[in-house]
Amino acid sequence: MKKRLIAGLLAGAMAVSLSGCGASKTKEAPAAGDSAAEAEPVTLNVFAAASMTETLTEIQEMYKDVAPNVTLVFNFDSSGTLKTQIQEGADCDLFISAAQKQMNQLDKDADPEVNTEELDYVLEGTRVNLLENKVVLAVPDGNPKDIESFEDLGTDKLSLLALGNEDVPVGQYSTEILTNLGILDSLEAEGKITYGSNVKEVTTQVSEAAADAGIIYATDAFSAGLTVVDQAEGDLCKQVIYPAAVLNISKNPEAAKEFLAYLQTDTCMQVFEAVGFTAAE
Repeated sequence: MKKRLIAGLLAGAMAVSLSGCGASKTKEAPAAGDSAAEAEPVTLNVFAAASMTETLTEIQEMYKDVAPNVTLVFNFDSSGTLKTQIQEGADCDLFISAAQKQMNQLDKDADPEVNTEELDYVLEGTRVNLLENKVVLAVPDGNPKDIESFEDLGTDKLSLLALGNEDVPVGQYSTEILTNLGILDSLEAEGKITYGSNVKEVTTQVSEAAADAGIIYATDAFSAGLTVVDQAEGDLCKQVIYPAAVLNISKNPEAAKEFLAYLQTDTCMQVFEAVGFTAAE
């Protein structure tokens, strides 16, 4: 009887001891605010068309609440300049172009007649058509030359027209419009065109009345408070689609994908639509 009692006490002691060992190996859930529970800090380099400056700057502040560990660093310029910077080795996680051409030039799956250098920078499965914009004819405050339409650009009303360079999307759309109107060559011959390196430079020329009119995006006209007198429809220029894609050179592709997904939410679309963008179909 005594032996059975001692054996029972030893078994109980061993059970308590093993239970204690098991407990010592179980990690407690990290407390809120514990550094172990916080996501690692990430910096995303976003290259975006200059016409997105105002909207993405607003969204940058919004995203701090969504992903506080992510720091968004924007590089705004013409899509052609951004494409060149990417090609030359710049750190870029996400590219948003103001036209398909510049994105196609970086996409191995694009038409080889566009991607003539066989570049491969677009991360497969991430490319989307994000937004649509409109090309408009804007005039300075008061419209001193009484320019009311694209057709007026071929008349004596115009002394100087501000356009984007031919290597930037807004310049390419402008060239298409003026060519379709049959007035591009005459305007160039008469010295009636002044150029800007991106849409913001063209917008500034119109805002400062350095030009009688300028061909810019509807969103830039809105942000600058300019008067729009005409809008280019499908018979004058093709749709203005903004494609976006994560790049395969990204150091943080998952975070870049998450931000691109956020840009497509209703919350962000409200910001875009407030200045004249629409969701691309």
